[in-house]
Amino acid sequence: MSTEVLIIIILAVCAIILIAVAIAERRKARRLRIKYGPEYQRLVEQEHGRTRRADQILEQREKRVQKLQIRHLTPAECDEFANQWRLIQEEFVDNPTAAVTRADSLVNRAMAARGYPMSDFEQRAADISVEHPQLVTDYRIAHDISERDRVGQATTEELRRAMQHYRSLFEQVLESHVMHPAEVRP
Repeated sequence: MSTEVLIIIILAVCAIILIAVAIAERRKARRLRIKYGPEYQRLVEQEHGRTRRADQILEQREKRVQKLQIRHLTPAECDEFANQWRLIQEEFVDNPTAAVTRADSLVNRAMAARGYPMSDFEQRAADISVEHPQLVTDYRIAHDISERDRVGQATTEELRRAMQHYRSLFEQVLESHVMHPAEVRP
């Protein structure tokens, strides 16, 4: 075999390998973009358009959460958390600020009971995004409103929205439907 033919074969093999790697990277990025939706876009923006960096961050999250001992709550735990949630929703009418603060705390306690580490907010949001990628946006919005409320910068309407976002996340963390206050019997 001549040297020229050997070089052509080597170049063809290298081209095939590069194409295969590119296709694999594209599939991985597509899977992450579909799975994480708005969270993927948020990370791409945070990383100044570097999609590969966003992909790496999400893969690291998945590996981290895989190592955690996330568990389902027992029916008794779900009932207890749901009862506490109903009381918080009822409290909203008289004291929206306290209700939002308690909702934030209850969501965090429910997450801790499931086995999520309770470090800083960003780490909690990153961890929850692996199992609940569509709801992490709710968590971020509710937490932001809660933080602004702590310094007196949130309106009652924003507090209502925060409660709705916390409720969506709370139901997913509990893995059950929490009754609306109108559904609760006196």
